[in-house]
Amino acid sequence: MTIPGKLIEYLDGGKFICAFVTEAQDKRLRLLNQSGREINLPLSRVLHISKRTYSVTAADREGMQRQLHETADHRRALMEEINLEEIWELTADEPTAVFEPEFLAELAFGGEADDNKVAAFIRCVFSDRLYFKFREGKIHAHSREQVEQLRLQQEKEESKQALLTNGAMALGKLLADETINDDLRPILDQCLPVLQDFYLFAGDAPQAAMARELLKTAGLTDPHAPFHLLVKAGIWDRNENIPLLRQEIPTTFSLAARQQAEMLLQRGTAELFDDPVRIDLTALAPITIDGATTLDYDDALSIEKEDDNYLVGVHISDVAHYVKPEDPLFQEAMQRGTSLYFPEGQIPMLPRHLSQGICSLIQDEVRATLSIMILLSPETEVLRVRIKPSIIKVARRLTYDEADQLIADNIADGDWELQTLNMLRTKLRDKRVVAGALLLPFPDVNISVNNNTVQVSLSDTDTPARTLVSELMILANTEAAKFVADRMAPGLFRAQGPPRKRIVHGLDNDLFQNSLQRKQLSRGELLTSAKAHSGLGVEQYTTITSPIRRLLDLLMQHQLHSLVRREELRFNEKMCKDFSAVITRTLTSANAVKQQRHRYWLLKYLEAKKGTSMNALVLDANPRRVFLLLTDILLDIDIPAPAGQVPEPGNMVQVKVAKVDALDNNVRFEW
Repeated sequence: MTIPGKLIEYLDGGKFICAFVTEAQDKRLRLLNQSGREINLPLSRVLHISKRTYSVTAADREGMQRQLHETADHRRALMEEINLEEIWELTADEPTAVFEPEFLAELAFGGEADDNKVAAFIRCVFSDRLYFKFREGKIHAHSREQVEQLRLQQEKEESKQALLTNGAMALGKLLADETINDDLRPILDQCLPVLQDFYLFAGDAPQAAMARELLKTAGLTDPHAPFHLLVKAGIWDRNENIPLLRQEIPTTFSLAARQQAEMLLQRGTAELFDDPVRIDLTALAPITIDGATTLDYDDALSIEKEDDNYLVGVHISDVAHYVKPEDPLFQEAMQRGTSLYFPEGQIPMLPRHLSQGICSLIQDEVRATLSIMILLSPETEVLRVRIKPSIIKVARRLTYDEADQLIADNIADGDWELQTLNMLRTKLRDKRVVAGALLLPFPDVNISVNNNTVQVSLSDTDTPARTLVSELMILANTEAAKFVADRMAPGLFRAQGPPRKRIVHGLDNDLFQNSLQRKQLSRGELLTSAKAHSGLGVEQYTTITSPIRRLLDLLMQHQLHSLVRREELRFNEKMCKDFSAVITRTLTSANAVKQQRHRYWLLKYLEAKKGTSMNALVLDANPRRVFLLLTDILLDIDIPAPAGQVPEPGNMVQVKVAKVDALDNNVRFEW
């Protein structure tokens, strides 16, 4: 039992503290420590109790405190005389690994060990935990295997501390644009990938703890400090696409995929004429109609008169002819799911050898296609559908603006093909609206970046040329879905239930009404059997018209090929379900990247507009917040309700850009 007058030692915050016992109970001690404080301490925290009993009187507190300081200094000095490794070597091969502290202290000092020497030895064990461990008053010697393992851990920790110290120094020099010498350069190269992963994946990064310590050691508290460091180092661009990196969408192609693309490009198109199933339609004069900056042309249109009816040809690039499920290129498409388009460039689903080369329907070039030949009555009733692998040669390449101009020139000797296609598209569109389709046209938001200057403009998506193309693509996709479904074959079908609430009826082009209606749409589905698509007003739907840029379209092209050629189905039900899961996952990632990147560039645009006023359409309002659409850039925002009268939904108001930080994804407006 510990009695008053004993000099004990304990640890507090990693420091050894000497103290006199002034009062003792069964499990707690009342102490006066070397700092002159009186404390209560559990007996379990005591590391060493002196054999000697001292005189402790309240009247001599100053003398007691002085004696405790002298004892602590003496024990620190004694620690310098102890070589733990030597003592461990003497005990490592002993039958027992548990020793009394007094015994080991006597080995260390070569004779009888007093209280100070025993306490000094215990201090050494706590200071260097490589060889021994103190537990419940005994000292346990580590085995040789344990020491080796602990030594490796110790070296690793020392290396880590050196990395933290030198890495923090290198990061500081990088931020300050100071010269980084040859000794620090390898350390910087080691630190930057750690910070890159941490910025992208936070706590999920492999070395998140290391990154946090590195930033803390460097005194970098800004959450975007890693971003700025990586920009300084030239690893990232100042407008790096962070959402793309976070989703880990591939931006390059494997060597095997590149080699296959090169081989396909060299193979040419002469072999197409040797396929007995593929029909030669090079006598037709198909037209491509696309945006002015389009580089990958995957659909072309043709039209001929057949008696009083119209034979419309929708010719789709036959990517399935070149990209088979067993190919490296197919695996690359599976990883991506879709091509991605950004103001700063695109990330194609397939290499440019294909997407802008042999698969692209380039004017005057022979190309493999899958042609959906649809015979329409003058009232656009579908009279006959033929789907065949084909060969075409595009006769004309038009932009949307050029096509609109030719359609507008509605004179007797005008462009019969375009004007007839335009007549058919209005009737096809009207039929879909009668069937319940929701058109909901929204302007396209065009973002251009030149020398880090962002410009935003809107373009009408409801022009004759654009809707002509979209109506015929919807028609082709609908007929392709019907073709597969009628043959009871599994596939990948898009479906959508009725809207939760119907707001828009007919050809409504009102921005406010269309915005409200969009929020009431049911979620789309991707199914392996056909089901109605309410939003498009059709009984079944898939997509086959963009196989260069969409995995779904490529897969359905393969399924159509097997049906048209009367071969065994390329994909069974289970495979289609598996593909559905892949497409859902990849498109979820791709759409998240597109939305976040689109918002980033709009915020970059707004950074230059700070303090200026902008027009906004009130979508919804309550006494606390008002929800708005900036009509110049079609960005949804919300803002605290103004004092006084809350604006009515549908009204136009003006708001001022108060604060914007694109990197932080933060924007604030004021009335």
